[in-house]
Amino acid sequence: MMPILILAAGASSRMRGADKLLLDVDGVPLLRRQARMAMEVSTDVRIALPPRPHPRYDLVRDLDVQTIEVADASQGMSASLRTLFATLEPEQSHAMVLLGDLPDLSDDDLRAVMSATTQYPDALIWRGATQTGKGGHPMVVAHPLFDEFQTLEGDSGGHSIIANHKGAVHLVPLKGNRARQDLDTPEDWAAWRAGRSTSGAPR
Repeated sequence: MMPILILAAGASSRMRGADKLLLDVDGVPLLRRQARMAMEVSTDVRIALPPRPHPRYDLVRDLDVQTIEVADASQGMSASLRTLFATLEPEQSHAMVLLGDLPDLSDDDLRAVMSATTQYPDALIWRGATQTGKGGHPMVVAHPLFDEFQTLEGDSGGHSIIANHKGAVHLVPLKGNRARQDLDTPEDWAAWRAGRSTSGAPR
């Protein structure tokens, strides 16, 4: 079973005091929604979280997931990636990386990116993308790159690794902008909720 690694250790620093992963999406806190979505696709879900104590642990305490404490979470996304990839067993051939703050993704989107690993086996990275071809998440990484993710630095996530292996990246178009629709600020959330209200989707 392919592990799903959820990045949820960030500080929500642009939310001006609110924690975006605790905000409501269709009646469920965003982080819990992402965890449950991942559980629909894999029995191996690992979530990077800030150092304890932190309210995000309470959101997934009753779920069958692994919570991975990121001691140096303040160093940025790369710290979460280093920590999560270090938990992978040697026999794992692939792992999926999922951002905690992409509220429009569905379990079918995750399955589509996973399926691409067998349809396009020569790639090393498979990424969800917008319909206009911009790469986003979720992202599946092949075993040969695991070591590179364990040595990342800074807050650029895996962008440097993706750039170094751009010839081995396969994009999987997903509906609309859902592969990149992260919500980092109160204004992002307000615009997203307004858009869903206009479309008739639950808020």
